Amino acid sequence: MPAWFAKLRRVDDAEDRQTYRRHLARRIGPMTHALMLVSALAYLIGVIASTLLRDPTLPLWLRLLPLAPLLATAWATGQPRQPAALSLLTLLFVLLLEIGINLNTFGAVPRQAIVLPGLLLPVASSVIWLTRRDFAAGMALCALGPLPMLLLGDQDRVLIVQYGIYMLIAIAVATVLRAFTTRTLFEQYRLEQQLRDQANSDGLTGLLQRNRFLELAARALDEARRRARPACVLYLDADHFKSLNDDYGHAAGDVALKALATTIQQHLRRRDIVGRIGGEEFAVLLPGLELSEAAQRAEQLRVAVHAIERPGGHLSVSIGVVESRQGDETIATLLMRADRAMRQAKREGRNRVVSEAKAPAVEPIFRQQLP
Repeated sequence: MPAWFAKLRRVDDAEDRQTYRRHLARRIGPMTHALMLVSALAYLIGVIASTLLRDPTLPLWLRLLPLAPLLATAWATGQPRQPAALSLLTLLFVLLLEIGINLNTFGAVPRQAIVLPGLLLPVASSVIWLTRRDFAAGMALCALGPLPMLLLGDQDRVLIVQYGIYMLIAIAVATVLRAFTTRTLFEQYRLEQQLRDQANSDGLTGLLQRNRFLELAARALDEARRRARPACVLYLDADHFKSLNDDYGHAAGDVALKALATTIQQHLRRRDIVGRIGGEEFAVLLPGLELSEAAQRAEQLRVAVHAIERPGGHLSVSIGVVESRQGDETIATLLMRADRAMRQAKREGRNRVVSEAKAPAVEPIFRQQLP
């Protein structure tokens, strides 16, 4: 396999794949719209030229008939579209264009039946397909579309073989062009994602910064409400963190924060959202979990954090847990409630989980308190 094909990366996760398709739709949509308008104009010019140069078998109105749906499809593509809709519109446009080519070639001498647009379509459309499935369907339409004008009337085997060879070459060129274009677009997408992650992530822990956390958590909270599903928030604060910095230096504090952030990420699901809210404070949104389930998850997290060694003992956290109760409650309000529950855990002795439901605090497995 050539090196430039081997370097082509894939997006394997379903959620990431959908996000990448939306990114492609935003990038390719305007180009697809422009190519469609140019193609529709070229089709009109071709109809007029064929009328002037020869006496077509079909009347002019019939040969112009595909122009209206071509323009309508091009106009629809110019509107904001989801990836699936953009793919269907692009395939529809190619199909209409192939029908128009056949109508304008109907009745022509077979040896003159190979029309350049039929061979140019694979190359011209190579960069507008969102997925490999779309590309395969588009190439099939490009290859099979001109066949009716070759097979009608007096058949010429030499002409058909010649068409097959030329079409294979055109599709091969289109495949190479799409491979390079796809690779370039994906590299650009990955670079944009890295820059966005760097801008929205905490430099020390790699977790989301406060503003980005609030933004993503608000979206996830709205989605949970639309699906009538519960959602909970954890508010975590590292215990005795100031004394750790004062006694052992900020370098030791940074190491502890990194270990804490890593442990939090290891005990969360992919759809959970976690951010660093303050110096040693962290927040987690748990979509789909009720209060009892979130409290159990928080206790597991507390135990895992307490296993982290730090100078002078073990790291520990106090965790507040709350569940979204009102349909219009914001993520900021949830954080305030979770912060109150976390402060209650501090007052009760630290290294524990407290929920806002006034249930007894989850008893810590490790009784040792940090100095």
